[in-house]
Order: sequence, then structure tokens, then C-alpha cells
Amino acid sequence: MRSVRAALHELDEERLVRLVAKGDRAAFEELYQRTAPWMAVRLGSRCADEQIVAEVMQETYLAVWRAAGAFAGASVGGTAVGWLWTIAARRLVDAFRRRAHHAEPPPAAAPQPVAPAAEEEALAATVGGDVGDALRRLSPELRQVLQAMVLDGMSVRETAVLLGLPEGTVKTRARRARIAMRRALV
Repeated sequence: MRSVRAALHELDEERLVRLVAKGDRAAFEELYQRTAPWMAVRLGSRCADEQIVAEVMQETYLAVWRAAGAFAGASVGGTAVGWLWTIAARRLVDAFRRRAHHAEPPPAAAPQPVAPAAEEEALAATVGGDVGDALRRLSPELRQVLQAMVLDGMSVRETAVLLGLPEGTVKTRARRARIAMRRALV
């Protein structure tokens, strides 16, 4: 058992997904242990409700177990981690839609001050100087697209799914963000 775990630990995520597609539970456990911590952080930065995050995590990994055979991988320019995140982002959007459909807004709900997301704080700590200042001056919708595509390395399609936007809107916002960044850095 120990040598199997050690061998799985050496594999990349794409190979683990391929093994999961064949029903390999040990590969699934290894994939889960590698990806669940960052997945929880990313989902938590987009949704403050821990119960929804937990449900999305469960739905995501259930979908991975059931649909690992559908993973196309590098043959279409994707990564296993990107595929996992796309599934999670779709599940999160679905959870938001379910919640919005069933929720009644409270009368006269006062807006609450929002603490900066962990990703925003990490971004501020990582990207400093003129670039960091230019990023912070971008409107939130432009910054979200730029962050997803450039910093997170997501495709236009993955970003569109994550943010619940049409692909054309993502492309437009990415272009506007890049133009604003160029102007700010000149």
C-alpha cells in the first residue's frame, strides 16, 4: 500500500484523473488531497457561506469521480486542475442560482462592509509597486477577469463559467483591463 501511495504521489494531476476514470480509488484520494485545500480557498473567496462551499466541494468531487473519463486534458489545451476548477465554478454558479431562486430578500437589508477576499490580500502582497497600484485602480469587474485569466491562467471559457458571463463579455473586459493597465503603467 505504501509503495502504491508513493507511486501515486509522483504522478501529475492529469494522470491521476486518467486513473480515476478507470475506477482507481487511491488515485481519487490522492487527487482529492492535492486539490481540495486550494479548491476550498478559491471557493471560499467567492462565497462566504461555508455550507454552500462544502456542498459545492462534494458535488465537484462526485462529478469528478463520475465523469473523469470525459476529461480531454492536454489534447485540447486544458489541464486537470483547470478542468476541476471549471466543474467547481459551474457548481458554485448553480448553487447561487438555487439560493437566489429560493431566497427572499430581507426588507430594508443594509449593505454590510465587505472584508477584502483572501485572494485580494494575496494579490496586494504579491503584486506591488506600479503594477499593484494599477490593478487596484481597475474596476472590480475588470480586475476579476484579469485576475482569472492572467493570474489564475484560466481560458476565456473557464473565466466565463466562473463569473457567469458570456464569453464575448469576458473578452471585452479583458481587453479593457489590459488597455487600462497599459495606460496606467506608461
